[in-house]
This record gives sequence, C-alpha cells and structure tokens, in this order.
Amino acid sequence: MRKFSMTLKSDEFYLKAEQLIAAGRFIDSKGWVPATSGNFSARLADGNIAITVSGRHKGRLQTDDIMLIDPQGHSLDGKKPSAETLLHTSIYRRYPDVQAVLHPHSVNATLTARLFQNEIVLEDYELLKALPGIDTHESRIVVPIFANDQDIPRLAAEVEHYLDAHGDIHGYIIAGHGFYTWGASVDDALRHLEALEFLFDIEIRLHGVKRL
Repeated sequence: MRKFSMTLKSDEFYLKAEQLIAAGRFIDSKGWVPATSGNFSARLADGNIAITVSGRHKGRLQTDDIMLIDPQGHSLDGKKPSAETLLHTSIYRRYPDVQAVLHPHSVNATLTARLFQNEIVLEDYELLKALPGIDTHESRIVVPIFANDQDIPRLAAEVEHYLDAHGDIHGYIIAGHGFYTWGASVDDALRHLEALEFLFDIEIRLHGVKRL
C-alpha cells in the first residue's frame, strides 16, 4: 500500500488551487465542462502538481477539490486524481516551461473531431497571435486529433510518439471527448483555450455545421 506524504500543502499550492477554481468557473460559464467532465492542473515550483480531484464539477470547485500529486502522477494526499492524470504529467515532462494544463469537454472540440479525421489546420487567423511564439496572422498550426482510449498510458504514449515525429504543438483533441492545451501560467493556458475554442467554432461553421 502506498504511503501518502504528510507534508503540509504550501501557500503556493493554495494560490494555484484558487487560480484553477477561478478558471473552472469561467470555463463552466461557457458550457465547456458539462456534468463533471474535464480536468485542470498547475505545476508548483518543487515539481509537484495541483490537479482537480476525480469526479468534481468544475464550475463548483472548492479548495478541497484540488489535490496534490508528484511528477509521476501519484497522489500525495490520499485523494483520487483524474483518470487522465498521465496526460497532464506527460505534458509537464516534455515542456519544462509549462505551468498549467487545461482540459475541457466542449461542443466545438467534439464536432471538430467529427469533421476532421486526423488533424485540423488553423491558418491566416489574427487570433493565432494569442498562442505563444506567433506574432502574425500569416501563420499555420496543426492541432492533431487522437482516437479516444480508456487506456490512458497507451493514449499518452501515442501523443508522445506524435510529438517525437512532428515537433511541438499548442494542443490536441481527443475524438468524442475534448481537448488539451497548456501554458506558462493558468491565465496563459486559459487564453490559449479561448483562442482555440473560437477557431474551432469558425472552422466548424466554414464546413457547414449549423448551430441552432
């Protein structure tokens, strides 16, 4: 049986927890995390990670709904993390500058995966400048789409394989599920989420899906 750390949570943990709670309320207000879907996390200075507890409504998060895990995804406080924790930890391992990961289950991400089989290309949009490293609308990014998989280690490995083959990305979609994006802070990740949501919506409309 795994023994849990009795180390008290730091002030930084509670600060990051409040940021995730605020992000959850905003994301829920947009309808991007229905029921208890989605999961959010933020990395602490010591490498441990604050992450949402499994099965909690993201629009009604309280401090107790944010837990602490180590960089490998093991619980440090006895609570149960999201089943998709390994998708968060793999992003943190690959990108040292990433400090937050957000995963909504939005209508736009779900429809995008139905319309575009393996990837969606976003190009010549002014709002691409909301993403890091982009300073002109004359840009092109690819957001890959992966088949949903209840075997999270296998899905995480598939994402890693894609990144090894294609290089850095700004986010990815899981078909019939939702999408992941990240940033150098919770606010940055939230900005990326908003931008991608807008651009997914535009592409859906361009491809003839009418929203009632």
